[in-house]
Amino acid sequence: MPKKGITGHDEWVITEALATALVALEQLEPTQQSRQQMDDIRKLLAANCQPGTLNLHLAQAKCRLNPHADRAVIYREYGFEDREV
Repeated sequence: MPKKGITGHDEWVITEALATALVALEQLEPTQQSRQQMDDIRKLLAANCQPGTLNLHLAQAKCRLNPHADRAVIYREYGFEDREV
């Protein structure tokens, strides 16, 4: 069976990259952020995500970028309770 796309899981890779890029940009000083670029990334990410999973991807990205942070706090920040993740 031929693989789909280049990696076999292109959509997942792109979704994770977009989420990580958006979270990284959000962590910059406001004067360093490009609101238009962030809005565009958010639109691309929302279009690429399964319905209802946008915040999950963002929470996972923030955990990856901040490995020493409290994961439960991050997930709550994105609307998840401890029992949901």
